[in-house]
Amino acid sequence: MGNPRFMLAAGASGSGKTLITCGILAALGRRGLKVSSFKCGPDYIDPMFHARILKAKSRNLDTFFTNPAMTRYLFARSAKGTDVSVMEGVMGYYDGLGGTTEKAGAWDLARTTDTPAVLIVNAKGMSLSLLAYIKGFLTYREDSRIRGVILNQISPMLYPKLRDRIQEELGVRVYGYVPKLTDFSLDSRHLGLVLPGEIANLEEKFAQLGETLEKTLDLDGLLALADTAPEIPEQMPEELEALLKSERARKIREAAPKIAVAKDEAFCFLYEDNLQLLKDLGARLCFFSPIHDERIPADAEGLLLYGGYPELYARELAENASMRESVREGIAGGLPHLAECGGFLYLHEELEDMNGQGFPGCANVAGKGFRTPKLSRFGYVTLEAEREGVLGGNGPIKGHEFHYFDSTSCGEDFTARKPLGGRSWKCIHAGEAFLEGFPHLYYYSRPEFAAEFLEKCAEFGRKEP
Repeated sequence: MGNPRFMLAAGASGSGKTLITCGILAALGRRGLKVSSFKCGPDYIDPMFHARILKAKSRNLDTFFTNPAMTRYLFARSAKGTDVSVMEGVMGYYDGLGGTTEKAGAWDLARTTDTPAVLIVNAKGMSLSLLAYIKGFLTYREDSRIRGVILNQISPMLYPKLRDRIQEELGVRVYGYVPKLTDFSLDSRHLGLVLPGEIANLEEKFAQLGETLEKTLDLDGLLALADTAPEIPEQMPEELEALLKSERARKIREAAPKIAVAKDEAFCFLYEDNLQLLKDLGARLCFFSPIHDERIPADAEGLLLYGGYPELYARELAENASMRESVREGIAGGLPHLAECGGFLYLHEELEDMNGQGFPGCANVAGKGFRTPKLSRFGYVTLEAEREGVLGGNGPIKGHEFHYFDSTSCGEDFTARKPLGGRSWKCIHAGEAFLEGFPHLYYYSRPEFAAEFLEKCAEFGRKEP
């Protein structure tokens, strides 16, 4: 009964969270347990690794995007029917908005979902100083929610002595250690880790890691810790329930608009909960590849071009001229669409690859996408329309930007505002039935936006001969 869970967090990025999380997921799977997994924050790539191991979809939980009631509901819905849930933290445990608050950080999510946390401590280069390091995290907030520790990159000879000192002096349980892994690592590129599909024999490697962690971690103890988490009922927030039971939702389900969703090597940054909300509202999703398919799916009444790595596949995308023509003609003909970040770049007249070589895009956006030497306008944003009559213009929606590429034509129909500091900028090309721009949107921050988009798709479908 309930939804047993624990969080794996760390003191800083680069402490081994993702690798250890994936190893634990693999080890729990070896035991025959049905496991659900979650990533704290807006990261797209870490959930891909979770999903590859579990053979099930992993979800994001983000306390900037959603209020506490919605966050708990999204967790409980996805955790339903599983034996245990594992949450992976983000950055350092207390790191949140603006680098100066805990909001939207791992601790905030642990607090919001009443989840016990296990702190992964990179012990490389430390011995007794580990106790001072751990004590700081335990005492920084009165309710740290840290109920355990895992020591990473520590000598098996030194581990027992430090374990005993930590447990005796700090009163926190040590759930084992991870030795230095010389034959397994996760490489990174400009937007984060390389994708799971790019790593040879990934499942075998994680299976081996799971075997190792079965020997060095106290998995039974972690499962017992998960059982201490109080149940979170699957209680749908009133505003979401009202929308799903509304007349507008009934009409969308009746129309059942067919939405073409780009998904391949180049376009892979998708929030599973965004797709789920579209389906709950009545959309029929049809996936296609802008690299490998000739045209967008027939009879599509809406188009979703999410983010990813089009800059790595600029040549392949350009060479698929029939697909570019299909997208260009569909949009020119009024096809409702959302194009985010990489999908937005694909719509440009020209897109540079990682070497600065330009390739033709779909030419719906008059401009060029080009590489910059550093992240541009990155982080959480709240988006508000600058003019009436555009899609999404009836209220704010939350999202984030994270890109090394920029555009000569970013759009000016919305204003993006940072949650702290007051910084803002213009962005997005918008019309009655489309948005094209860098921000990644999270629909559950304002579910009515998803309904509005699907209404436009249904209207387009009724106009088609």
